[in-house]
Amino acid sequence: MSGGPAARRNPGEPEPWGGVSPFSIKTKLGALVVISVLITTGLSVIAVHTKTELRFITVFSMIATLLITQFVAHSLTAPLDEMTAVARSISQGDYTRRVRDNRRDELGDLAVTINAMADELEAQDRQRKELVANVSHELRTPIAGLRAVLENIVDGVTQADPETMRTALKQTERLGRLVETLLDLSRLDNGVVPLKQRRFEVWPYLSGVLKEANMVASVRAGIATGSGSHTRTDVHLHLDVSPPELTAHADPERIHQVVANLIDNAVKHSPPHGRVTVKARRGTLPESLELEVLDEGPGIPKSEWHRVFERFNRGSAKRPPGSGSDGGTGLGLAIARWAVDLHGGRIGVAESERGCRILVTLPGLPSAPS
Repeated sequence: MSGGPAARRNPGEPEPWGGVSPFSIKTKLGALVVISVLITTGLSVIAVHTKTELRFITVFSMIATLLITQFVAHSLTAPLDEMTAVARSISQGDYTRRVRDNRRDELGDLAVTINAMADELEAQDRQRKELVANVSHELRTPIAGLRAVLENIVDGVTQADPETMRTALKQTERLGRLVETLLDLSRLDNGVVPLKQRRFEVWPYLSGVLKEANMVASVRAGIATGSGSHTRTDVHLHLDVSPPELTAHADPERIHQVVANLIDNAVKHSPPHGRVTVKARRGTLPESLELEVLDEGPGIPKSEWHRVFERFNRGSAKRPPGSGSDGGTGLGLAIARWAVDLHGGRIGVAESERGCRILVTLPGLPSAPS
């Protein structure tokens, strides 16, 4: 339990009562001296009235003073011992331990500071691990696509014609762009990741994303990567864009992350020979966009909607037989939410009669000031 509001004040915040807290260490040490003097004086007065020998009064005074001093010293050193143990654990990489901050003195302030430091170090360590997982997850797609093209050429399935080489070049360029986002991802929590927004035609763009998803799934079906990514080739991807000339204003690279991860998640949870539909509609604002990815799987219980986009959350819903997936790393939807948040958009699970329906809203062009 906390020791009240004073235990939670910020370090360095001015103390009440003229700058000295009634519970500060200075106050306690001053009280110790005053109590010791009072005990000695009181015993001396008793000795005068009772004609007790001075040596007995001296012994009693020393014993009483030592007991009080021991009590005060223990109350000061015990928290320091605890802080030392916690600091040692933190230095060894254990960021889970915390110091009890139920005091209303300088040691209480120090405990709050140490706990804040531990929280920050724990958050940074978690972000570092998540960064590595995010990068690994995102690099897998272009690498698999490039490998598919090169293996087909080596095996003689396709010729190294300009069209095939353009496909390989496209995957290489995408791989390069993803590598360039490493620094962007490292600044994710500071909200300084740059967006390269532009106007683009939705139908040809999404058609390319779906084509790439099909190609990568075909490659993974023949490669046991153990990555958790889907290897489904029986699920049909359907694109529905209305109107056909629909355009949007966003960062195509980030939107690719959103759509690719939503498709990957939907395919994993689809029944054999199921169907995944990607819909695109015009939003309410200029160049805004509403995207919808719908599968025919078991869906997500409403009680878990709020946890769907958490990192490393793999859900508890049963996957259809023959899904060919172990559930993945639980990063795809978290990455999709991150990319949508960068645009100032919204992403969430929506009501659906069958399967899971993920709805994405992108704001488009900023509204002109009135």
